[in-house]
Amino acid sequence: MSKSAAPASSSARHRPETRLVHSGTIRSEFGETSEAVFLTQGYVYDTAEQCEARFKGEDGGYIYSRYSNPTIAMFEQRMIEFEGAEAGRSTATGMAAVTTAMLAPLKAGDHVVAAKAMFGSCRYVIEDLLPRYGIQSTLVDGLDLDQWQRAMRPNTRSLFLESPTNPTLDVLDIGAIAEIAHRGRARLIVDNVFATPIWQSPLSLGADVVVYSATKHIDGQGRCLGGIILASEQFIAEHIHTFLRQTGPSISPFNAWVLLKGLETLAVRVRAQTATAAALADTLAQHPKISRLIYPGRADHPQADLVKKQMRAGSTLIGFEVKGGKAAAFRALNALKLARISNNLGDAKSLVTHPATTTHQRLTPQARAELGISDGFIRFSTGLEHADDLIEDLHAALEQA
Repeated sequence: MSKSAAPASSSARHRPETRLVHSGTIRSEFGETSEAVFLTQGYVYDTAEQCEARFKGEDGGYIYSRYSNPTIAMFEQRMIEFEGAEAGRSTATGMAAVTTAMLAPLKAGDHVVAAKAMFGSCRYVIEDLLPRYGIQSTLVDGLDLDQWQRAMRPNTRSLFLESPTNPTLDVLDIGAIAEIAHRGRARLIVDNVFATPIWQSPLSLGADVVVYSATKHIDGQGRCLGGIILASEQFIAEHIHTFLRQTGPSISPFNAWVLLKGLETLAVRVRAQTATAAALADTLAQHPKISRLIYPGRADHPQADLVKKQMRAGSTLIGFEVKGGKAAAFRALNALKLARISNNLGDAKSLVTHPATTTHQRLTPQARAELGISDGFIRFSTGLEHADDLIEDLHAALEQA
């Protein structure tokens, strides 16, 4: 269809787990149980008049899979209903979602405020890419509300943050930052990947736009790439729809189908992974080789009160600092048998990375130190293995540190 091909919502009254299984389903005349993969580039028309009407937006059918596709529409509608958004559009990757949500509404002369603590590629978009198009940016300590307020200018149009942050798991006050944005007639864009839609709902807290790398927990099994932008009908129609249609960062219908299958088990996986992460955090907090442990579900988290206020539970991720710096961290990483070294996260398999030399390696040592990313810092993404096996694996590896 020209804009959205998904059916009207029929499951808004249902609980989240049910919506993750049933929302947005379109069945063909064959009545298939599992959603069909419409692996097609284009569509045919009964008449030239119908083709004309469809391109004018007067006919509701599909035009081209770069614009929309039945399988893609099902994925989008399921995420729309689950997140509680008015509209949404999917993208080829999570970074395509972030870049589109940031760039599409802006023009030369606009200004962006963003939290310093964010994924390295997101920081590249804000610090390096936007200025090439005449868009200014200011980075702030996301935990300091006064810095957000002082950074606002008359030409500020967007604020951007991650919460919890990558990789140090700081939790930012989404509601308070949204108020600052709205007082300045700006929008707040939130990357909700580390919390997942299971544990945090930024739109209900006041955010205007939510973005996900669906590559992470939504797929959850290391299979494919994808992203999605969720917002109001007005934001999607005015800023996102045409940008995606004309620039083409489109998701594959097959990947959209894989992500639909991932959504069916998202709640089950995230709950199990979060419970295991909490158990790991408790045992690692007492380990003599660890100088610092960060987990949003613990009472000793620096923003523990805020976690209780805006999140329904902790996270599937843990951050910890190994005594002895990079050499000790590398010895521990190399000694792991179950958790595998990878820069991905949210997988069914436990994955571990060293941010200073991977996701945040392009930052200066000073910038990393300011964010709390020391040479001994490790990010651990908890999988679906038995908690006791992961605990034993980590303890054995830390002996090598």
